[in-house]
Amino acid sequence: MPDFRLFIRPWPLVTALCLLVVVGVILANQGDPLALVTIGTRFSEGIPIESGGTEGYDGQFVYYIARDPATAAAYMDVPAYRFQRILLPIAARVLAFGQGGLIPWALLAINLVALAVGTWLLERLLVASGVSRWYALTYGLTIGIFGSVRLSLPEPLAYALVMGGITLANREKWAWSAVLFALAALAKETTLVFVAAYALYLLRRKAWRPLVIFSVIAGTPFILWQIVLKATLGSLGVGSGGALATSFEVIPFAGVIRIITDSPPETRLALLAIFGAILVPFVLIPTLWGLRQGFAALRQGDWSAMALLLLVNALVMPFVPFSTYREPLGILRFIVGLQIAALLYAATKHNARVLRLSTIWIVTLLFMGSLVGG
Repeated sequence: MPDFRLFIRPWPLVTALCLLVVVGVILANQGDPLALVTIGTRFSEGIPIESGGTEGYDGQFVYYIARDPATAAAYMDVPAYRFQRILLPIAARVLAFGQGGLIPWALLAINLVALAVGTWLLERLLVASGVSRWYALTYGLTIGIFGSVRLSLPEPLAYALVMGGITLANREKWAWSAVLFALAALAKETTLVFVAAYALYLLRRKAWRPLVIFSVIAGTPFILWQIVLKATLGSLGVGSGGALATSFEVIPFAGVIRIITDSPPETRLALLAIFGAILVPFVLIPTLWGLRQGFAALRQGDWSAMALLLLVNALVMPFVPFSTYREPLGILRFIVGLQIAALLYAATKHNARVLRLSTIWIVTLLFMGSLVGG
C-alpha cells in the first residue's frame, strides 16, 4: 500500500492549490492560457493608455521573449531591462519547441515545477535546522511566489534555484552552488544579493580558493549577458528599470517617504492607509527586524552564512527605488529574498516566535486579485 502521508507535505499542497487557481483562471477566460500572461494592449497593439490601452503586467514581456526573441524588443517598455531576465523565457521556448501556442503552457509548467521544488528544498532546509517543515508555506503561499506562477513571472524559477544554491552551499559544494546562483541571476537579477552574502561569508573565513571559484562562476554569466545586452540593445539591463522606473535611493527609506511627498495632497491620506496596510507589516517591520538581528549577530561574532544572508538582504531594502515601493505587487515580489533569509535565520536560531510571526506573509496572497485584476 502506498504511504499517502508522504503527500501531506507543504510542497504538494502548495502545488495543488496553485494548479487549482490557474485552472480556474484559464476556465474563466474561455480556456485561453494567455490569461496567465496578462497581456496589455499598450504593448501588444501599440494603443496608448490615454487612448484606452491597457497596461497588462510583467508576464507579457516574458511571453514576448519566449515567443520570438528577435522581435520581442518592439513590444517592451525597456528591452534591456526585460531581456536580462532571460532564463525563464528561453526555457519556455525550448520546452514549447518554439511553438507560440504552447509557450503559455510551458511557462506554467516550468513555474509549477519551480514552485514545488523551491518549497520542497526549503522544507528540507527547515527540517535540517530542527524546525517544522510547515513554515515553508510562508514561502510557497505568498504572492511573491504563488502569485508569480499565476502571472508567468520569473520569481518561482529564480528562487527555486536560490534554494538549491543554499542547499549546496551548506554542503560546501561551492562550484555547483555557484552554477545554480548564476542561473538564478539570469532568471532575476535581484538574486545576486545572495551571491554577495556568500562571497562576504567566504571572504570573512579567508577561504580564498572557494571565494574565487564561487564568485567567478556565479557572476561571470550575468556580466557577459549584460555585455551582450549593451551591444545588441544599446544599454545594460541593470539599473535601467521598466516603465516609469526610478533609481535606487541614497537616503534610507526615501522610496517609502516619497509615496506621500510625491503624491497630490488630496490623495495622501488614502495612499497612507493603503500603503501602510501593505508596507508596514509585510515589508518595513521585517526589514527593521532583519537589520537589528543581522547587526546584533555580527557584534556577537556570528558571521555565519545565515546571519549574513539576513543582513545583506535586509540592507538592500532601505534603498529600494520609489517606483518599486509605490507598486504593491512589485515590493511584495522584491521582498521574497528577505523572506527566505529571515526564515532560515530564525530556523537556525530555533526562534519559534519569529517563525510563527513569519506566517503573516501568507496573507499577501489575498491581495493578488485586487492588484492585478484577478
